[in-house]
Amino acid sequence: PSLSPRRLCLFNTIKGTALRELNFLTSIVGVRVSRERLIVLLQEQTYIYDVNSLEIKRVIDTVPNLKGLCAFSASTDNPYLALPASTMKGIHAHRSPLAAMAFSSNGMYIATASEQGTIIRVHLISEATKSYSFRRGTYPSTIFSLSFGPSADLPDILLATSSSGSVHIFSLGFDLNERSRKSNSFLGSIMPGSVSDALDPAQHFVFHNAFAAGVKSDAVVRKTEKASGTSMSEPVALRATVSVITFTGFFQVYSFGINHKHEAKWTLEHEVNLLTAVAEQ
Repeated sequence: PSLSPRRLCLFNTIKGTALRELNFLTSIVGVRVSRERLIVLLQEQTYIYDVNSLEIKRVIDTVPNLKGLCAFSASTDNPYLALPASTMKGIHAHRSPLAAMAFSSNGMYIATASEQGTIIRVHLISEATKSYSFRRGTYPSTIFSLSFGPSADLPDILLATSSSGSVHIFSLGFDLNERSRKSNSFLGSIMPGSVSDALDPAQHFVFHNAFAAGVKSDAVVRKTEKASGTSMSEPVALRATVSVITFTGFFQVYSFGINHKHEAKWTLEHEVNLLTAVAEQ
């Protein structure tokens, strides 16, 4: 059938023509694409294609991946692909099964969240066993999406959306820079760094009721800007543009700012109901 979940149709969106169809033995649960690679996720296999020739470059067997979880780095220097509990070299991220993951724009870091949803971890790829942990909350919640800021160097912020209807932002640059100071403190001397970081909410900012609880959502950090303080002792102010889309059809653009007193402000800049907009055309 033309609408089979085992068939992937590729289209030229400029010409509006079909290019090719790819057929599989089991249902497709996810697709990722870059300028060079096409990734097709099946329930227990992942196919990697050359995006131009559609030649199969590799087939990876995985554990059951019914949610189609995958993180794909678009960096040309670090073109990594991350899959949950694959048979290849891995990172022990969480005790519970994974729910979300995302690479930083430079491919050097990967953020992960488990189905528990209380802790979000950031792993340095070059040191697979080393991680930084941030507490999202006390009660379990499904993490729908993770997104780093677009910085080419150290990621500025990490964004997460959850089933509670909240958007969470973690100021990574501050936390990673402060790690050396924490290690010299009494708390840091008796607790592992990842644990003490998880207990520190100083750089965790929450926008409650951004959308209805339980509504699946995705969010991306589009732009970040820094403004230095007036003295070396002051923290760096941060501004970001965040785009949020929900499965109920709403597309929202927010501006987010952190001042020198670590106070956060969210401003809704634009909102449109895509389902209504399409119906009116």
